[in-house]
Amino acid sequence: MTVSAASPVAPAKAAARPATGPRSKAPTLRHERTFKALGARYLAGVDEVGRGALAGPVSVGIAVVDLLTQKPLTGVRDSKLLSPAERERLEPLVRKWSVASAVGHASAAEIDALGIIAALRLAGTRAWTDVLAAGITPDIVLLDGSHNWLSPEGQLSLFDDAPSGPGCDAPVHTRVKADMQCLSVAAASVIAKVERDQQMRELHAEFPDFGWDINKGYATSLHRDVLRAAGPTPYHRVSWRLLGGEL
Repeated sequence: MTVSAASPVAPAKAAARPATGPRSKAPTLRHERTFKALGARYLAGVDEVGRGALAGPVSVGIAVVDLLTQKPLTGVRDSKLLSPAERERLEPLVRKWSVASAVGHASAAEIDALGIIAALRLAGTRAWTDVLAAGITPDIVLLDGSHNWLSPEGQLSLFDDAPSGPGCDAPVHTRVKADMQCLSVAAASVIAKVERDQQMRELHAEFPDFGWDINKGYATSLHRDVLRAAGPTPYHRVSWRLLGGEL
């Protein structure tokens, strides 16, 4: 897990050259700036990677922008639209551009124990806690998708008046395809993808037969064939139907 913070008032000066991946309309800060009308200054863009993998962690990235001073960062797209080389080049630029940034992870064992939604919340809470530790408290959150999995889950009892644990206490707004349209969320996707990919390359050195340096834990034919022959590793999500019920 890593975290970084930049000056909360200085406009960004670094800019990347345009991405060389598939053509798409560049994400902007247009939607983020609409939240200034609500009195927000610091907005946290949030995105996850690794949700659908068979092995490895689920990872949540947060990139915080200053709605009063932030300038766009050229070249950033949803991480799925960028080549590995482009993501690696952009990651330090995104870190420098963001007022604060962090990536949190939840392991395969935590996914098995908690379920994927609670594991996403755990990873997001770890990233959120690191952003707060860097001295930045976002006023509002923009989360990719249609479901708010980031906020702490409410207590089941009507007699409990507090959430069931620490976590993001800022208002969370969801937006479908925010990673394609909103620069803060696209930036979060880049740092999360780069950090998770690095973890999967490190795990590949321990279990090279599965090809995690290439497939990053997703269900390729090679990955499934080796899983069928050798069985799961400690980094597989064994609570899932990894081979359609064969295991």
